[in-house]
Amino acid sequence: MENKNELFAIEGYTNEELFSRMDHNDLESEKITAPRYSYWKSVFRVFFHKKINIFILFVLALVLIFTYVYPALVDYNPNANLMDSTSKHLSPSDAMAKFGSSLSWVLGSGASGQPTFDAIWNGARISLSLALVCALINITIGVLLGAVWGFSKKLDLIMNEVVNIVGNVPTELLIAVLVLILSPGFWTMVLAITATGWLFIAYFIRTQVIIIRDREYNLASRCLGTPITRIATKNILPFMTSVIVTQVAIIIPSYISYEVFLSYIGMGISDMSLGRLINAAQSSMLTPGWGIEFWSPVLVSAVLTVILYVAGQNLGDASDPRTHM
Repeated sequence: MENKNELFAIEGYTNEELFSRMDHNDLESEKITAPRYSYWKSVFRVFFHKKINIFILFVLALVLIFTYVYPALVDYNPNANLMDSTSKHLSPSDAMAKFGSSLSWVLGSGASGQPTFDAIWNGARISLSLALVCALINITIGVLLGAVWGFSKKLDLIMNEVVNIVGNVPTELLIAVLVLILSPGFWTMVLAITATGWLFIAYFIRTQVIIIRDREYNLASRCLGTPITRIATKNILPFMTSVIVTQVAIIIPSYISYEVFLSYIGMGISDMSLGRLINAAQSSMLTPGWGIEFWSPVLVSAVLTVILYVAGQNLGDASDPRTHM
């Protein structure tokens, strides 16, 4: 014992410090010391862990600023120089020499004497707004209907026949026919895209619900008397967050592509969207010195669709709880 006391004294500890009595507390023993899990905090931690995603978000933010903020700050009038023949089809250097050094003339002027740079971002605002509105409508209807569809056998019989009929009609053809029947316009295009766009999303969600609904924890919830609506909203839909985000990442660029393609072939909206700009400038594609009028809106539409797709896909991957380990 004397040796022990000497050892404790050398180390600087007293017997009271080393052998103090601890009381047992049942409540304290039940506490979990692991850090609290936050789903969305974990999603963003996984998303920003990849440095390429930071660059993608930077480019996306830059594109969105020019798409929505820039047009609100400039006074763009496509017909302001329509009667001035010397202002049409100018190169960037000639346009700046005539109108002064301005960001509006950095890409020169178009067939109506309008600044190509301003025309592109006004067109991008129309095209992107169309895609976002259509995506919001289709995703909302598709997710809600798909959740009900996955649980209802009667609805399943009816909707499967609807999918078999509508699914054999090319989407682009159906949209083009509706646009031709109705007067071309922004909301006509929205109606054409959303007429059946929600159906395929609902079918995809229905398939996912069927896969998840019969898992052990959902069967246990049903045995305990949990309502179907609560199982769908609490157990199934949150589990499919990554799937829904991935669907959004796919459909928004596809809707921009629909609008650009249909407007390019003359079946799109009447507003000067990206597709209409490309259609109007196609004669300039092979004319020496005028090619920038055609290729600049093509490049912007390509960058817009690719960036939205890649950002959405990476966010969808980060939304998968299996990546949070």
